[in-house]
Amino acid sequence: MAQSMSFVIVVTILLSAPLCFAHKSGGGGGGGGSLYPQFYDRSCPKAKEIIKSIVAKAVAKEARMAASLLRLHFHDCFVKGCDASILLDSSGSIISEKGSIPNRNSARGFEVFDEIKSALEKACPSTVSCADIMAIVARDSTVISGGPSWEVPLGRRDSTGASLSGSNNNIPAPNNTFQTILTKFKLKGLDIVDLVALSGSHTIGDARCTTFRQRLYNQSGNGLADFTLDQSYASQLRARCPRSGGDQNLFFLDFVTPTKFDNSYFKNLLASKGLLNSDQVLVTKNQQSMGLVKQYAENMELFFQQFAKSVLKMGNISPLTGSRGEIRKNCRKINS
Repeated sequence: MAQSMSFVIVVTILLSAPLCFAHKSGGGGGGGGSLYPQFYDRSCPKAKEIIKSIVAKAVAKEARMAASLLRLHFHDCFVKGCDASILLDSSGSIISEKGSIPNRNSARGFEVFDEIKSALEKACPSTVSCADIMAIVARDSTVISGGPSWEVPLGRRDSTGASLSGSNNNIPAPNNTFQTILTKFKLKGLDIVDLVALSGSHTIGDARCTTFRQRLYNQSGNGLADFTLDQSYASQLRARCPRSGGDQNLFFLDFVTPTKFDNSYFKNLLASKGLLNSDQVLVTKNQQSMGLVKQYAENMELFFQQFAKSVLKMGNISPLTGSRGEIRKNCRKINS
């Protein structure tokens, strides 16, 4: 009897342990620690609930906000890893990443993180990192828009610096070649499957005229439009994206279901109606990526499954854990 009881206790301990969810922290050395979903279960049990309610309120107020919040997670992880460096304002020795080419006049939603952090500091001071908030917000924004859910491994800490040059150089740009984009992904440990799946986040959100104008008027420096762009769609775009002026005019990345997280984005690519050059090259420049686009266009569940896997993989790029970094009290500035 005693033997069987001890077996039950061991099994119970194993089942309740977070190891099956743990992700070894990649990149960098020292500090130790793994990421796992239950990280705040005792120290801040209402953290996920607080974050979700504020994200839901922000997206209800403005549907576009879901894409903006999700995008910040991408732009953070591709620079120095997932450490909330993108949230830092310029101060002292810090030059903010907000002024980089990929972020200037386009990165937004910082006030949502301010509100979340303020609420969490009241509930459990100096406990939940801004980097973990970003990872949870990316998931919640996706789910609220109709996309897949996933368990977010937690335990990241916040950086005490930013990298303007990293932001300018590491984040894939709308006019990059396919090979350049793929190289930027590979440098972060992500592959072509991750590239196509994560590009699917363009099923929600907007892009500015300035990010795709060259496709309408001068794709290859010869004064001609991009021949891979559907011409009737191109003429619609030209109506609000002139040769000069209107740089900040917004256009849906997925004109079919712009606020719904689904697989319309991939169907648009197959119809030559991808908005950005970085979207359309997925079907025009590489056979493997074109095959993936076709699979996701035909099977939304397959896309959802891979998107969740790829976001988890991206969220594990060089996190600060253990004794590295800090837990910021204000996401915009390092602790003094």
